[in-house]
Amino acid sequence: MLRACWMRRHQQKLIPAAGQQEWHHVFGAYNWADDTIVYTTAASKNSDSFVAFLDHLAQTFVEVTVPIVLILDNASYHHSYATQAGFSLLAPEKIVPIFLPVYCSMLNLIERYWRNLKDFACANKLYPDMVQLIQAVEKCLQSQNDFQNVKRFTYSKHIS
Repeated sequence: MLRACWMRRHQQKLIPAAGQQEWHHVFGAYNWADDTIVYTTAASKNSDSFVAFLDHLAQTFVEVTVPIVLILDNASYHHSYATQAGFSLLAPEKIVPIFLPVYCSMLNLIERYWRNLKDFACANKLYPDMVQLIQAVEKCLQSQNDFQNVKRFTYSKHIS
């Protein structure tokens, strides 16, 4: 994945790549309290995969007594009937979805983490296959939850 490069005006730079285009998706939630990530990966980005992520999130925080506030953009699978059923069945009192205004995903703090993840795991790197790319992304995700890692992504939380 190229992060940035210069091109002549009106000339799209072509980067040769072998094989078919493949996709693999990460669903994640950023824990503001300790700068950790709860995540799952899926072959497709749809309501079923998102509900599986919600289930994983609820299981991860099974001992938490306060509601989990989940900030969401307006992706279609966030509003689907399956997802709404997932919210009501999995943990109606545990996970509180808050939807951002349309086209304001930059207000979601996890977007800054996704940019960091892409910088470290993907930017300007060419992996020979999807398996190695997924391994690099998961290694970066796991290192975020390692409190000894000095390269962890953190937010400044002091109030002035």
